[in-house]
Amino acid sequence: MSRLRILLLAPDINPDTISMPYVTYSHAAALAEIHDVSLVTGSQSVDAVRRANAPFHAIEVVSIPLFERFNAWSLRRILKYNYDTQVLTALRYPFSLAFEWYAWRSLRSRIHAGEFDIVLRVMPMTPVIPSPFAYFLRKGPIPFVIGPLNGGLPWPPGFSQLENQKEWISNLRSLYRFLPFTRSTYRHASAIIAASTQTFSEFVKFKDKLFFVPEPGIARSLCPVDTRTPEPGAKLELIFVGGLYPRKACDLALRAAASILRSGLAHFTVIGDGPERGRLEEMVKSLGIEKAVSLCGWLDHAEVLRRFSTSDVFLFPSVRDNGAGVVFEALASGAVPVVVDFGGPGDIVQPEFGYKVPLTNETDVVAQMEKALAELVQDRELLKRLRKNGMTYAQENLTWEAKAQATTQVLDWVLQRAPKPDFVPPKRLHLEYLSRS
Repeated sequence: MSRLRILLLAPDINPDTISMPYVTYSHAAALAEIHDVSLVTGSQSVDAVRRANAPFHAIEVVSIPLFERFNAWSLRRILKYNYDTQVLTALRYPFSLAFEWYAWRSLRSRIHAGEFDIVLRVMPMTPVIPSPFAYFLRKGPIPFVIGPLNGGLPWPPGFSQLENQKEWISNLRSLYRFLPFTRSTYRHASAIIAASTQTFSEFVKFKDKLFFVPEPGIARSLCPVDTRTPEPGAKLELIFVGGLYPRKACDLALRAAASILRSGLAHFTVIGDGPERGRLEEMVKSLGIEKAVSLCGWLDHAEVLRRFSTSDVFLFPSVRDNGAGVVFEALASGAVPVVVDFGGPGDIVQPEFGYKVPLTNETDVVAQMEKALAELVQDRELLKRLRKNGMTYAQENLTWEAKAQATTQVLDWVLQRAPKPDFVPPKRLHLEYLSRS
C-alpha cells in the first residue's frame, strides 16, 4: 500500500532526552521510515531533531518566543525544575493551544491544497490537553487523529508510598472537560488512540473510533539473542530500575526479596536515585541484607541495558505508573518482570512471560511478590521459559516498528484503505480496590 502523507503535530520532541520527548521522537521517526511524515515541532526541539537525522519528509518549525520564555521561566521559578508534577501539564495548556493555532495559520493553505492525507497529533500525550486542530478540521478536508493518550490513573488508597504524594491539582483534573476545544477534540477526531487501559476507559463512549496502542516502544537493536549460561546453583539476579520516589515503591521490592537475599539465594541490584535513597539504605540495614544489595545510583542507558541482560528478574512494584518503557526494556533483555497489576506495567505483562500481582495493600503485594520469587528460585526451567517468551514477545510486538505499523492500521482505517483493526486493551480495568476506599 502507498505511503501516507502525514502531518504530525509534536511541539516537544527530542531524541537526546528521556521520557515523553524521547518517546514522541522515536514514534515519529518510526512512522517516517514507512510514510512521508511532515513533522511540526517547536523551535526549542528542532536542532536536536535535525541532528538525529530521521527520514522526515519535512520539518515545519513553529516559533512562539513569548510562550517559550514563559514556559522556561515557569519551569525555573515556579516548578524548580520538577518535571514530576501535574502542575507542569496545567502550565503547558496555553502553550499547546497557541502552538496549534500558529501551526494552523502557517499550514492551512497547504492542507486545503491537498498536500497531506491526514493529521496526527502525538503530543501532548495527556487527554487533558485538547486540540484546536480537531475543530479546525471538523468539515475537512482531511481527517484528524489524536494519540497515543495516557494518564488519569486513580490514586489507590492504603499505600504509604502515596501518602502526601497526591497534588492539589489532581482534584481539579475532571474540570478539563469544560476547557475550550475539549469536547470538539474528541467529538471531531476520526480516531482516538489510547495508550493505557485507564485512558481507554475514559473514552469508552467513543468506542467505535477508539483504539489501544501502548505508549512506549524499544529499538529493534535492543532485542538481543539470549546468551545467558548460568551455572548450576547460581544466585538469582534481581534488578530494580527507576527513580527512588515513593510511588515507585522500591521498599516493597526490598521487603519481598529479603527472605531469599538473607538465605544467600539471590543478589539485588538497585539502579536509580531520588529522595527515597536514604530511607532505602536504612531499610537494607534493618532487613539484614546489606551484603546482598547493591545501590548503584544512576547509570547511563547502555550500562542499564547491560545490567538487564545479566539479570534474571526485574522487580518493579510501582503502585502508580502510567507508562511501562522500563518494562519493555526488561522483557527485551530477558529479565522476567514481576510488577503490580495497575497502570502501564499491568497493561503489558502477561502470565506467559511474567508476574503481575493484584493491587490490594502493601502486606499482600509483598507476600505475592515474595511467592513469585520463591517459585523462580526453585524452578529455573520456568524462569528460562518465561524469559524466552518475554524476549520473543518484545521482538514481535514492542518495537517502535511494531508501534508504527499498529498506528498505520488505525490511519488506514480512518482513510478507508483497510478494515478496522481490533486494538483493545489486553485486560479489563482492575479497580476493585476503589470500592473499599
